[in-house]
Amino acid sequence: MYLRHCAIAFSASIGIAACSTAHIDTGATAAAEALYDSLYPDYAEICAVSELKKKPGSAVDISSALGGHSILYLNGVCRDRQANYPTIRLCDTDTPPEERGVGLSVNAHFKNANWVATEGRDFIFHGALQPGERLTQAVYDRTQQRAKQKGIYAGVEFHEEVFDEAPPGMSRRDYMYEISVATDYAIGFGRDRYCARVPLDRAKMTKVVDYLNHLNTPYRNGKVFDWNVLNNNCSHVAHNALAVAALWESWATERFLPFAAFDFPVPKNEFVNMMRRTNDMSIDDIDALYGDEAARQALLRMDSLPTQPGALADAEPAAQDNDIYDTDLRLIFYDDPIFGSYRRHFERIYSEPRYIDLRANLQHFADLYTKIEQERRPLSSLLARHGALSARERDDLAAFYARYYRYIERQNSWVQTALTSLSKFPVAVAAGSRQSDVADTFASLQCALPPELH
Repeated sequence: MYLRHCAIAFSASIGIAACSTAHIDTGATAAAEALYDSLYPDYAEICAVSELKKKPGSAVDISSALGGHSILYLNGVCRDRQANYPTIRLCDTDTPPEERGVGLSVNAHFKNANWVATEGRDFIFHGALQPGERLTQAVYDRTQQRAKQKGIYAGVEFHEEVFDEAPPGMSRRDYMYEISVATDYAIGFGRDRYCARVPLDRAKMTKVVDYLNHLNTPYRNGKVFDWNVLNNNCSHVAHNALAVAALWESWATERFLPFAAFDFPVPKNEFVNMMRRTNDMSIDDIDALYGDEAARQALLRMDSLPTQPGALADAEPAAQDNDIYDTDLRLIFYDDPIFGSYRRHFERIYSEPRYIDLRANLQHFADLYTKIEQERRPLSSLLARHGALSARERDDLAAFYARYYRYIERQNSWVQTALTSLSKFPVAVAAGSRQSDVADTFASLQCALPPELH
């Protein structure tokens, strides 16, 4: 069976660069994750995940294309179980930490939904597999049973043709969960993943939640979902959900197909794009920021910039001790065939500490903010560089200038405070740290948080 999920099947033509798996593992500990959550309780992750290949002999033979799949994880967001349909909301303050997050997956199997949500970050990526445990048939079965208990597909219908290859005697419900393992939940059972994480405040996360619920509404009301690699794939959804949080421009859907064929989002490209957008914009160049529509609106309307502290990369290979899936996996870029710029950016992300280590990331931005403040030039200099302006244009530029430097000053103060708190507890993020040390660190860092991140 060839799995009809959000897998991007390309021809071996111009622009394609296939990459073998490198089994990259950033090795974040549970303590490091909890520490990050204390600083940034609400964040989004765009995760590019590899192809999928079940081992021969499985009851249901599943494989996928090299383009892989995309998962959008939202920390601080919960599934609304009362809706009996894929719907999300901001978590309540008393929600257990292990349930304070959902992973959204777009799947071509769906008939009456654009996406489904699986709650619990660990379950999304690891299912019922415990650290150091072998992925056996028993673990696989236990994970499916837990997924059914969660009701991931409550209210969801699959296209009728999806069931054409169901084994005799297997119920439709069981088949829905069987063909969705490692695609909609338990991703790490059969896929490598590369995640780009970006902090969001509650106002931005609210916009993301509202957008995603609105996206599903027409399908709940009877419209048939028709997945399309060029105009409506999993990366379109993740990209546009974060566009409403002012991280970048939205990506148009339903475009004229000959045009869309040369310009559509690809999971691994989107991972690189998000890491570059949140880490590498020239935020010390106020002219460039003013000329970037999304960045300008983010600052003026949301008092933020896309490039910011806390945007980190994470990576984890598929479970290597594995009875169910092959682990020699690939995930391609849609890349320039000569220069291979995406491959170079990808390699840089996992070779420079500031992209994957919280402390190095915060120090990078502390240095950058300090540099910007030290090199500040007067408003008159900025206005002069922009030449003849109308009165309104001058006022707009002046407002942007004032907002920009207030933002830099506030960010620098926050990062310096966070670094000071981190330096007091150097062991708290290491594997095997005492729980009391970790708890003390979290309490200290919570005090350092600005009000909008509490």
